[in-house]
Amino acid sequence: MLVSETSKTKVTIADVAKLAGVSISSVSNVLNDRTNKMRQSTSERIQKAINDLGYTPNLAARQLKTGHSPFIGLVVPSVANPFYGNFARLVEESALKNGYQVLLGNSGREPERERRYAEQLLAAGVEGIIFGTSLSEFSHLKDLMHQGLHVVAFDRPPLGNDDIIIDSVCVDNLQTMRLLVRHLTALNHKRIGFVSGPIQTRSRQVRLQGYKSCLEESGLEFDQELVWEGPAKTFGDIAAIELGRQGAHYLLSKPEPPTAIITINDMYAFGVYSGARDLGVSIPEDVSVVGVDNLSITEVVEPPLTTVEQPLEEMAYVAVNYLIDRLQGKKSSPSEHQTLSPKLIVRASTALCKNNT
Repeated sequence: MLVSETSKTKVTIADVAKLAGVSISSVSNVLNDRTNKMRQSTSERIQKAINDLGYTPNLAARQLKTGHSPFIGLVVPSVANPFYGNFARLVEESALKNGYQVLLGNSGREPERERRYAEQLLAAGVEGIIFGTSLSEFSHLKDLMHQGLHVVAFDRPPLGNDDIIIDSVCVDNLQTMRLLVRHLTALNHKRIGFVSGPIQTRSRQVRLQGYKSCLEESGLEFDQELVWEGPAKTFGDIAAIELGRQGAHYLLSKPEPPTAIITINDMYAFGVYSGARDLGVSIPEDVSVVGVDNLSITEVVEPPLTTVEQPLEEMAYVAVNYLIDRLQGKKSSPSEHQTLSPKLIVRASTALCKNNT
């Protein structure tokens, strides 16, 4: 939301500079978090003057002066999933350090809804958006990108057929599955299930491929009957726990149920917990369960969840800096991408398999 100076106070940046006994440019540096070459005492004096006067920068005026909007957009599937809520917080923190504020939208992974957000933001002068929906392609945004919209894709590796500049950052989803499969096979599990929503996003496609290939690497045969993909077009960003519960019912009710279940993310894992409880199945005594994301609650559920941690803070930092570099004209190169490494966090939801007869 734009915040302007009130007609009652009309405090200006010059007033702040006068009270602090510094130049206007020094005040600007503090406002834009450029204080690395400034004495701490000077920075603190300027900040005190800002607080004492109640000064708020007129962002609309800044945009008119510079020709650039001090905002970037962020579109995620839904902050109902704590993973995306945390990502939005980290994006905001990184953007603020660069003098930008964040406008947030929840798209439900619907391309048309994403397009409407992008059209409105571009019309308002916002020329950069981070998309966290991991859609396989961006054809619905291509004409807007030709009009000057800069896009960074989070949780999506480059596909090799993008004909427009899309910088991107993601975790190594293949390595994510390798960590989980190897952990479970080391515990003597041979029937390993997989629970997910529809495999339509790029990250889920890679995770499913990784699950299959890592089973083969471990000498295990892939069994489609042990994969539950949920209802069509129901990604589970809002209803993940209920979908995980349904997946648990499907897999654990089989004549030969899996002894371990890999879930597409932690929210689905919590749903598997619920489904197992419905059926009187104990975790990890009867079935081991693992997730992906390492949400904060994974440590306090019972049993604490074994999961793979994504380097979310670093991913947010990379996404924001890719976007700002484009907005400020620091890069005109082809699309850039970073793949970051995951980390296995072992907790009490996995145990040695005792049922391989």
